[in-house]
Amino acid sequence: MPELPEVETTRRGIAPHLLGRQVREVIVRQRQLRWPIPRNLNGLLSGQTFKTIERRGKYLLLGTEKGTLILHLGMSGSLRILPASTPTQKHDHLDIVLDNDQCLRLRDPRRFGAVLWSRADPSQHKLLKTLGPEPLSQAFTGDYLWQRSRGRKLAIKAFVMDSKIVTGVGNIYANEALFLAGIHPQRAAGRISHDRYQRLVEAIKQVLEAAIRQGGTTLRDFTASDGKPGYFRQQLHVYERECQPCHQCGQALRHRVIGQRSSYYCSHCQH
Repeated sequence: MPELPEVETTRRGIAPHLLGRQVREVIVRQRQLRWPIPRNLNGLLSGQTFKTIERRGKYLLLGTEKGTLILHLGMSGSLRILPASTPTQKHDHLDIVLDNDQCLRLRDPRRFGAVLWSRADPSQHKLLKTLGPEPLSQAFTGDYLWQRSRGRKLAIKAFVMDSKIVTGVGNIYANEALFLAGIHPQRAAGRISHDRYQRLVEAIKQVLEAAIRQGGTTLRDFTASDGKPGYFRQQLHVYERECQPCHQCGQALRHRVIGQRSSYYCSHCQH
């Protein structure tokens, strides 16, 4: 599933091709994604110029004067910039054709993605208005996490993956950040000290920034807007490395399910 670094990599890839470009036509081949694509999307977008290309959590926000196109890549979605004449494949569901004969093409084999439209401030959309702070922003601090965690018995891994606490820290990066911070993923969020939360925030920022520099993490489906895979997988310390030696102490890494998500950790280095 594309997580924050993959979505940010996509945003950076498509932005130079979209900003200042006018939409000539919208071609919808499959409306039934996670939510139906608006039937009048062609009428809404045609003739509009993209003014902003932003990201909020795992959502991409393509802004025009008339409104904002909200995109989510779901479990297996990807966006490519291609010549509009490029033959389509089975899972190519949407083309946004530009005035230079290029198009933004959405491919989504599992159809869990979303293409939505908002005339109002997108930050107030029902899917975005409850999101927590961006993990790479100044609002995301150790003090903030410590304050939000008081009295919480929820496992720390599930806590930092809660988008209402902080948006965009997905499973891969939560595993990696907890390892770097030396915190056991099942430890209760309310039993972690202020100093350890500061280390965790620094680790989350470090992991996400490194993943963005490497173009994301390709595990199964993800490729960037240019079709290239992400290379951060080569730097993973614990994720999907069950029974392999810890990079720090050499002990075999462990696996357990926490909050219905696979968790990987070192029982010696994380406590």
